[in-house]
Amino acid sequence: MNIESFREYCLQKPGVTEEFPFDESTLVFKVMGKMFSATGIDNFASVNLKCDPERAVELREENEGILPGYHMSKKHWNTVLCDGSVSDELILELTDHSYDLVVAKLTRKDKEALKSLS
Repeated sequence: MNIESFREYCLQKPGVTEEFPFDESTLVFKVMGKMFSATGIDNFASVNLKCDPERAVELREENEGILPGYHMSKKHWNTVLCDGSVSDELILELTDHSYDLVVAKLTRKDKEALKSLS
């Protein structure tokens, strides 16, 4: 997987925007203003994704390429390596999971606004 295909995948989801809130090389994807993914654009070596805490631990135990979130809450975020040690399918599945977790926590108003975008 490369940064372009990952970016396209994220942007096709309803309500998603991209921005650079930290620096010019850290691309952040948000749904309705809430972050669900962050990655470097200069070197697409990994992606940070939100994850259910129990599943996060299981994933880390089962996959050498899934680590506690770098510069993130280690309980709620994983860093997923994009070096081939984690399949593209699993990266996309975990991206969906991250997006869904954030959507589930949106306010009622934001959820209704998101539905109108779908």
